[in-house]
Amino acid sequence: MLRFDIITIFPEVFENYFNASIIKRAKEKKLIKIKIHNLRDFATDKHKTVDDKPYGGGPGMILKVEPIYKAIKKIKNKKFKIQNSKTILLTPNGKQFNQKLAYRYSKLDQLILICGHYEGIDARVEKFVDEKISIGPYVLTGGELPAMVIVDAVTRLIPGVIREESLQEESFTTKDKFEILKEYPQYTRPAILTIKDKFGKLKKLKVPKVLLSGNHQKIKEWRMKRLKRV
Repeated sequence: MLRFDIITIFPEVFENYFNASIIKRAKEKKLIKIKIHNLRDFATDKHKTVDDKPYGGGPGMILKVEPIYKAIKKIKNKKFKIQNSKTILLTPNGKQFNQKLAYRYSKLDQLILICGHYEGIDARVEKFVDEKISIGPYVLTGGELPAMVIVDAVTRLIPGVIREESLQEESFTTKDKFEILKEYPQYTRPAILTIKDKFGKLKKLKVPKVLLSGNHQKIKEWRMKRLKRV
C-alpha cells in the first residue's frame, strides 16, 4: 500500500476529488491510503497562525517553517517507520513533474506532499525535503491542485488500480516505456455525426472505416501510424 500524507492549510479542498472515481476505488481496495494534515494543527499560538511577514520586507505572507517541521516530524515519527519514503515540496521553482517521476513514486511506500500557499514558504523547509516539484511552468495559488495531480498520476500506475492493458495502450514502449507518452485518435458511437458548419451547411463527421472493420491487425497499424507525442 502506498500512503500519501498531504500537508495543507486547506484540507477541505481534497474531499470531493479523493472520494470519487479511480482514487476512491483504489482506497477501497486498500492499494493506497490518503491522510490530509491540517498545518494549523501544528501552530504554536492560540490563533493557529501558520504564516508571517517576510524578513527584509516585501509583499504577501510566508508560510512559517516551524509548523511544517512539526508536521513532517509527526508524520515520520510512527511506531513502525516507513523506510521507502519521500518528502516533496510543491513549489513553482521545483523540477517539473512527469510520467517518469510518477512511475518512480508509484514504487514508494509513502509520499509526503507539502502544499505551499500565499507568497511562498520559509526557505529552511527545503532542509527537510527530498525533492522540490512543480507540475508546470506557471504559478498557482497554492500546492493543493499539484498535490491532487500527483496523487492521481501516481495512483493509476499502482498494480491493480486500473487494467494493465489500459496502461499499455497509453504508453508507447521505448527504452523506458514510461518516459514518453504517445496517443492516437479515438472514437465512439455514433459512427456518423451530422452537424451544421459555420455557414449553416450540413456536414457529416465520420469515424474512420478501419475502426469499424473488425480487423484488429489493420486497426493496430492505423493507430501506430497516428501516435502523437503528448
